[in-house]
Amino acid sequence: QVRLVQSGGGLVQAGASLKLSCTASERTVSSNTMAWFRQAPGKEREFVAAISWFGETIYNTDSVGGRFTISRDIAKNSVYLEMNSLKPDDTASYYCAMQLSRDTNTFAYAYDYWGQGTQVTVSS
Repeated sequence: QVRLVQSGGGLVQAGASLKLSCTASERTVSSNTMAWFRQAPGKEREFVAAISWFGETIYNTDSVGGRFTISRDIAKNSVYLEMNSLKPDDTASYYCAMQLSRDTNTFAYAYDYWGQGTQVTVSS
């Protein structure tokens, strides 16, 4: 069973930056697509960004384009989400996910393992 352990998040003011981390217990982030999703209260889980097994990145450009960056550290078996110019609309629980298939999907149902979630709250 793969465990994805998240860290980071917190309460910040609009315009601030945060960096989320996700470390996988098994399998490697270089062999699987990794992604970040978020879910605000009363809303569906939303795709944020993904990085494929070969390093290609995709983003939900409508929501976070140009402000968020997904990256990975293969040596640490970790994936990161750097969030800049945060807005109150970015307030949500953020989840790291791993997809065993080598496709790169933006749909939550395609992902096999999930982190525990971390809260990001952006005040105006």
